[in-house]
Amino acid sequence: MTIRERTFDFRLRRLKALTAQQHGTGDDLQGKMEWMSVVWAATSPESGLFHPVERSSEVKDLSNRFNELRSRGQGYLEVRSPNREFPMLSLAFRDDHAVVHLMSSTERMSLLAGDGTVPSHAEVEVPIMDDLAVFKGDFILDIDLAWDLLHSFTQTQAAGPLGEWSEL
Repeated sequence: MTIRERTFDFRLRRLKALTAQQHGTGDDLQGKMEWMSVVWAATSPESGLFHPVERSSEVKDLSNRFNELRSRGQGYLEVRSPNREFPMLSLAFRDDHAVVHLMSSTERMSLLAGDGTVPSHAEVEVPIMDDLAVFKGDFILDIDLAWDLLHSFTQTQAAGPLGEWSEL
């Protein structure tokens, strides 16, 4: 098993355990995950530009938008709880590479450590709102892992357990 696979497996097991702890276990877990409400803003599939107007919906609507953007190759999403402004997570991706930011207040922003998908010295461009931004491999995640982390955040509203954060 490669380092990347071990990291992915470890984070996924940790997220499942945290989600189960927060919401119970058993067959009802998937049902709870699909009806939960979330507030989000995202790239418009039609224009390719970030649409900053937040919408409140079920997680499945956010998932549908992510899948639509993924089929177009890139996108940017911001997600938070309907009950509070922070924490807010953003997911920026292009092709199979993603970056995840955490905004814990108006003055505090952090970047999630990468999973080894890309060598630390390499650079990857992803869209942040409407502009492409360059990130070192140290902060690049596989898109599937990044989506799993964001999806888990929609269930738990806990960003700390998602991984190692570097404050900006």
